Amino acid sequence: MHVFLTGASGYIGSSVLRALVAHGHQVTAIVRSDEKAKRVRDAGGHALVEDVTDTEVVERLLHETDGVVHTASAPDVDPDFVATVLRAYSGTPKPFVHTGGIFTFGNSTDISEQSLIDPPELTSWRTANEAAVRASDARTTIVAPGIVYGHGAGIPAMFVSDGTQPVTLVGDGSQRWTTVHVDDLGELYVLALERAEQDGYIVAATGDNPTVHELAEAGAHGAPVVPESVDASRERLGTTFAEALLLHQEASGAHARSAYGWNPTHPSLVQELATGSYVR
Repeated sequence: MHVFLTGASGYIGSSVLRALVAHGHQVTAIVRSDEKAKRVRDAGGHALVEDVTDTEVVERLLHETDGVVHTASAPDVDPDFVATVLRAYSGTPKPFVHTGGIFTFGNSTDISEQSLIDPPELTSWRTANEAAVRASDARTTIVAPGIVYGHGAGIPAMFVSDGTQPVTLVGDGSQRWTTVHVDDLGELYVLALERAEQDGYIVAATGDNPTVHELAEAGAHGAPVVPESVDASRERLGTTFAEALLLHQEASGAHARSAYGWNPTHPSLVQELATGSYVR
């Protein structure tokens, strides 16, 4: 399949690019600089230095390719991009895999594809875009990743210490985060693309739901782990970001395994923080 990929130089998108190439797909990606274009080419893709907000370019690529994976999801991008894809793909067999996020479901100890949404302010902008995707007659799948980790990057890097500097929790650290390794996530995007469901939705979570305190302990490597009040977290991180990180969220990811044959294989986030890619 010839796949149009957005966000190919980003954290999630670069993993999706590697997975698509590994599965024998041809990839054309829009990037914003020659440096990012080189990264795409080095990973086996074809890069165009263009802007994903250029509707004319997007329409041409949608016509020339067999499906699209959109990982460059952002408030200033999604409304026009989503509308353009849905218009072009209406009534066709071409698959559109869109990126959501776990924060959409708010506080929940059992997040599934049927859970009600209750997004914090940080990600409330996703709601209208996802509704448009799900209401269309195009072949669409939304992938909602948990807290993404791996390769020493992502939100969990905030809990990494060399053992000499204290690690500050978000709140008291009792809240749980539902997690997914970025390379397992890349594989799931490929499965979603190849399955090409009509109104598919996937909670991308491995079933590992550690507490923030457990994550901080793993990443501190013997340094003190310091709790703080909710108000202190809001002041340090900004209210909208802190409110999202304070959510208590647990998910099993059962649908991804049973319906898509997904088999996550990478170490847990606690293991990665303690002995893996986050070790300094």
